[in-house]
Amino acid sequence: MAEPRAQEVRGRFERWFETEVVDPMADFRNPRQEWRRLFSEFYGTFFLVLVAAGGGMMSQAFPDTISRTAAVVAPGLMVMGIILFMGKVSGAHLNPAVTLAFSLRGDFPWRRVPGYIVVQLLGATLAAWILQPIIGVSASYGSNYPADGYSSFQAFTMEALLTLGLVSVILGTASGAQNIGVLGALGVGGYIALAGLWGSPISGTSMNPARTFGPDLAGLDFTDYWVYVAGPIAGAVVAVLLAFVLRGYGGGRSGSEAAQGALDTEVPGPDQK
Repeated sequence: MAEPRAQEVRGRFERWFETEVVDPMADFRNPRQEWRRLFSEFYGTFFLVLVAAGGGMMSQAFPDTISRTAAVVAPGLMVMGIILFMGKVSGAHLNPAVTLAFSLRGDFPWRRVPGYIVVQLLGATLAAWILQPIIGVSASYGSNYPADGYSSFQAFTMEALLTLGLVSVILGTASGAQNIGVLGALGVGGYIALAGLWGSPISGTSMNPARTFGPDLAGLDFTDYWVYVAGPIAGAVVAVLLAFVLRGYGGGRSGSEAAQGALDTEVPGPDQK
């Protein structure tokens, strides 16, 4: 009697598991799969900070082995790879300033902004925490701080200018007026590398509040962290205003898909192609 009863319970569990877990996961475009987007942002930001913070930390642990050029170009290459392998899932923001910019332009729902920012911060923090015991130096060496002899305001201005360019490239390659698809990864990754080559001596070229937050938290040193929040956000806001001047409202369907990924994309301006 017990055996048939156990088989019945097992059968019910298997049917429930298939209906509630397996089938929704297989339905890639199911709008309930927000967890997939969030994991994508967490995973992508983790890899970005692993490379961006790892360069500075490795330079401290192994002097004269990693040049400044290599350290600032590596994050650009990493972002290029991330956009190509997961951009269709979440939009590959990897950056709270980018998430806010897409929402301000009307390409990304505001209700999803808090979740994206939280997982970006978590991914960045996990990367810094993992690097610290492996490399054996404080994660602070992988963070961003104003250069000696330069004020926090100068670093803020540099971060705002650099982020203005970054977000302009992102919005410009993800709009109906000028959508270049996966080649956008080349534009964004190339800009990050270029910005690092000339702008890093003053501010470290963060352009990303999450990228600086992770190492700061792991290293317990938030000196001048406001620079790396206010600067990127200010630059992103100006970039959205200039994008409006150049292209008008939003990025149309292609802009919405670039911002949100291809999972049940919401298009506020479907008339824009």
